[in-house]
Amino acid sequence: MRYIYTNHKLMQSLKFLIFTILIGSSLNLNAQYTDIINSNRPGTSQGAFAVGKSVTHIETGVSIGWEEHTLLRTETDAFTIDYAFRQGIVWDRLEISLIGSYVSEKVIDSRSAASFEYKRSNFRANTLGAKYLLYDPYKERDQRAPNLYSWRANNTFQWEELIPAISFYAGLNFDTLDNPFIPPDTPRFSPKFILMTQNNFEGGFVFVTNIIVDRVTTDFPTYSYILTLTHAFNPRFSMFVENQGIKSDFYADQLLRFGAAYLFGPDFQLDVLSAINFKDTPSKFFVGIGASYRIDNHPEKEPRRN
Repeated sequence: MRYIYTNHKLMQSLKFLIFTILIGSSLNLNAQYTDIINSNRPGTSQGAFAVGKSVTHIETGVSIGWEEHTLLRTETDAFTIDYAFRQGIVWDRLEISLIGSYVSEKVIDSRSAASFEYKRSNFRANTLGAKYLLYDPYKERDQRAPNLYSWRANNTFQWEELIPAISFYAGLNFDTLDNPFIPPDTPRFSPKFILMTQNNFEGGFVFVTNIIVDRVTTDFPTYSYILTLTHAFNPRFSMFVENQGIKSDFYADQLLRFGAAYLFGPDFQLDVLSAINFKDTPSKFFVGIGASYRIDNHPEKEPRRN
């Protein structure tokens, strides 16, 4: 009966995603296409904006980490590969993606008189999904003519700036059997939903929020949030700080990430990041590097000068 219920929930999720896309497309098919890469790295949140029609993103990174669990008396060295393949289709508002991570760990267990070591590796996540931009407040603001009679109206803070862009994501997790990084007896397929907002403030600040419901049809659903604040110091260099809270009967945590990114060109970005948490079951510390590359075949792309 549990698998029948799961399949029903998956069908409902897919129907809701299709309905959302059709309703949204009837309202406005225009969205902001950027002339530089719009990467989600180095943070783990997803921005509200899609990559753009006929635009492909390849985003990947590697990290090394150390964990120590005081109750289980284990020490862990971890190596992680993160990846995201994002493709804009049909409209600028819509993208499909494959997002995941592969983890390899070496664990030293000291619970017995003689410590012993073992290794384990598998996919921590592998999710195929689609993101759709439901509301874009910046398109209308960019097209609005300036107030010719008031300097103050054009140059002071407006309350409408607090209204964010809003997107919805629906995905399907592909989990392997006997995976040590997910709850036991997790079905091979389960849904993932994300509500995303994004504020682009004056002065180069971008604030992104993600509200995540993951594997909700399983025995161990996960609920989490991600808050990401990015500041661009100039057109090429930016830094970010991010907080993620995770709540589940299988794993709960509070994570803090921070790092920087450098834009080498309109289609290529390198980044570095670090992450820590705030508990000792286990305590965590990670550092990593990554890269993002864009293949831009957008219909409105302007020819570049040599």
